[in-house]
Amino acid sequence: MTASRYETGLARLTEIDGAAGENVIAALADIAPDLGRYVIEFGFGDVYSRPGLDLRSRELATVAALTALGHAQPQLAVHLHAALNVGCTREELVEVIIQMSLYAGFPAALNAMFTAKTVFEAHGQTTHQTTNQ
Repeated sequence: MTASRYETGLARLTEIDGAAGENVIAALADIAPDLGRYVIEFGFGDVYSRPGLDLRSRELATVAALTALGHAQPQLAVHLHAALNVGCTREELVEVIIQMSLYAGFPAALNAMFTAKTVFEAHGQTTHQTTNQ
């Protein structure tokens, strides 16, 4: 018997985001449980479970998209944690955010970088890096 979309999605969400993802879904339970179910079934059961990209690549793309939006810092923080959880490095994430400054502008990149700084500190990672010249 194959797992349902919900079961598949919940397992993928837990694999990627751990407690942070589960907390987002739990926070929706009293106001919009259907939205939480959609996130699990479609987002993680269908999209994140597709073949073709590994989880690292999916999280790098997600960080880039959330950075470009410029106004999704809570979601960006969750996905920065997720990116670290699936093997992305701090340096890769910083480079993705810097790359987005070209396409989304400096305000969006600055917002994302300050969110990343907070996430890196929560993971016990230093925030000092030399610049490339």
